[in-house]
Amino acid sequence: MTRRDGAHGGSPRARSGPDRDAAEDWNARQDRLAARAVALGAGHSPEIGRRLAAAGMSIGDVTGVADLSAIPVLAKDDLPALQAADPPFGGMLAVAAGALARIYRSPGPINDPQGAGDDFWRFAPALRAAGFRPGDVVLNSFSYHLTPGGLMLDGGLRAAGCVVIPGGVAATTAQIEAARAAGATGYTGTPQFLLTLLERAAESGGPGGPPGFERALVTGAPLPPSLRARLQDDFSVDVYQAYAAADTGLLGYECAGKDGWHVAPGVVVEVLAPGDDRPAAEGEAGQVVVTSPNQVYPLVRFGTGDLSAWNRAPCPCGRPGPRLAGFLGRVGEGVKVKGMFVHPRELAAALGSNPAVARYQAVVTDEGARDVFTVRVEPAPGAVVDESELTASIREAVKIRPVVEVVPTGTIPDDPRPLVDAREDERRGRR
Repeated sequence: MTRRDGAHGGSPRARSGPDRDAAEDWNARQDRLAARAVALGAGHSPEIGRRLAAAGMSIGDVTGVADLSAIPVLAKDDLPALQAADPPFGGMLAVAAGALARIYRSPGPINDPQGAGDDFWRFAPALRAAGFRPGDVVLNSFSYHLTPGGLMLDGGLRAAGCVVIPGGVAATTAQIEAARAAGATGYTGTPQFLLTLLERAAESGGPGGPPGFERALVTGAPLPPSLRARLQDDFSVDVYQAYAAADTGLLGYECAGKDGWHVAPGVVVEVLAPGDDRPAAEGEAGQVVVTSPNQVYPLVRFGTGDLSAWNRAPCPCGRPGPRLAGFLGRVGEGVKVKGMFVHPRELAAALGSNPAVARYQAVVTDEGARDVFTVRVEPAPGAVVDESELTASIREAVKIRPVVEVVPTGTIPDDPRPLVDAREDERRGRR
């Protein structure tokens, strides 16, 4: 079938020579992955079989990514009900449950399977791109309990030849001491906890000072430019970001250029406009939709609920294909204020790259039947926030004049929701 530009990558016609060949090869691999995922899912996943039948399609109808457009997207938000009706995995598992290595329980609640074998979630490419090498000692601060984060990174680190300190949910002081004692040079976890570790170690003045982390792969939480700069400039940690989910494994990762996420090997990624599931236009935010020929848990057009956009500029690192332009919010996070929809990605555009802003959170309240749009801002260390400048940039981004409040450090949670509709809490009697 004819490919529609924008369905899953860059347009080969826009390039020539080796770049064009690389783009065509990347698109061809994506097409093969799409066809393989549908063939595997149709034969082994009742859920995928039902969606194909509902679309009036058979295995042979899908020869590439463009052909996926006829298949409805399965939203991640639908998994709890799907699994409750057909436990434990909603008919999505392609093997017997007894063949699994582990079963996890993520918020939702959602049951997540882990198949046998090393690096089931395919994290090794992201770690290697971030500079992790065999023999590196790495503190992994993700939880090893019930949710899969800890073992997702653990498997990738071991596949990359690293030695792992399973920090998990251990106390901050215990993790600092373990990292110091083992001479850890690497860290995996959230960027916020990395900063907590380094600041706590510096404040305590223990033997050896802060752990000697040289590099970090962070995921699971936003990495605003101000936080990355703090980690890199104040603590000399080279910070890289990865994008993954328990359902899909690794989806994207940064190279040394740190300009967007390269699509991980082994998966097909589409960016689709919310509402009509058409390929998002150039620069337009859309839902990240995943197709994966995973032999344990195949996925066909799985809607993550995350918003991103394509960056099709060639990357200096030489890796082919487009990159995802980072995390731009979640589907359905828009809030109507004074008749206008405000979305977290718009706030990120206005505030995310401002070096004077360490954290921010917008809150919509109802005062006398009038919407009040307040943006609370914590300044970066040593920075002075220009309230009038922030007010103007936010108003330009969201078309609504905000009330900007500069608040003391520690007022806003470490991993804040960027946009809170407190009117709903007030209506339900919560504060």
